[in-house]
Amino acid sequence: MRHLLTTALVAAALVPATATAAAYPERPIRLLVPQGVGASNDTLSRALAIKYGEFIGQQIVVDNRAGAGGLIGMELAAHAAPDGYTILASATATQVIAPQLHRKLAFDPFKDLMPVSLFASTANILVTHPTLPPKTVKEFIAFAKAQGPKLNMASAGAGAQSHLAGVQLMLAAGFESTHVPYKGGGASVAAVLAGESQWTFTPMPATLSHVQSGKLKALAVGSTKRTAQLPDVPTFAESALAGFQSTGWIGLMLPKGTPAPIFEKVRSTLLKAMQDPETRTLIQRQGGDPVTNTPEEFAKFIRSEWDSFGAAIKAAKLKVE
Repeated sequence: MRHLLTTALVAAALVPATATAAAYPERPIRLLVPQGVGASNDTLSRALAIKYGEFIGQQIVVDNRAGAGGLIGMELAAHAAPDGYTILASATATQVIAPQLHRKLAFDPFKDLMPVSLFASTANILVTHPTLPPKTVKEFIAFAKAQGPKLNMASAGAGAQSHLAGVQLMLAAGFESTHVPYKGGGASVAAVLAGESQWTFTPMPATLSHVQSGKLKALAVGSTKRTAQLPDVPTFAESALAGFQSTGWIGLMLPKGTPAPIFEKVRSTLLKAMQDPETRTLIQRQGGDPVTNTPEEFAKFIRSEWDSFGAAIKAAKLKVE
């Protein structure tokens, strides 16, 4: 009798969770982007959200929470209720760079978030204000060496992908510019557009439309081959720095403890959206390359990226706060 009562109580406790998972989603879903409006993560996440919302049957509300290199948004996601109504669009800067630049974190980037899948990879692109004389990477390096700290390098903030990418470029090419951190990718690109800073080395989605309109001058992409979006822009290997590469990525993650049925619903919906030609076209038009992987592959990839960027942070002697 006692055994039957215990079994009944356990079964009763499981019913609400099971019912909730079966009914998911019953309300709009928050897609938390830990960067500001106009950043590459924001641009690509909004491209994904259009079809993702259609496939899952609910509105996807993009919630930008910039600050501290993305750590503010990451913390919100890590501490959110594990019910599938907060999905994190994590990226290179927020997942593997910023956490290594801060000694004290209010969350564990490996234990408190569950990798779902990548959905886009990006190439970093070197752009300058159109009035800057250099037309090639070789000319830019010579110009930067001559100008020294007079040149301003804009970034999305200390610890942002564009910050570390710029440092890596300066180390590889042997020149130095003054780093000017802004509050997000959109603000840093706007600074170069206004001539407040002279160059930035940032994910291509944040600058693509400005390059295509002629408002920014693109000198090279950090991918191994030229991009379909800007076929006339050479790679660094073609230009002046053989072997130099600089890329990034964006993927979805969920708070630790998200029930398996909800996790699978989020993942299966992402895969459907990524197989949709319209979604893939939208991502490509924004400067991203569509890509997916398994949760296990994504987790392994994050660890590899952590180690790779960790070595770059040490080599660049970036200050840990």
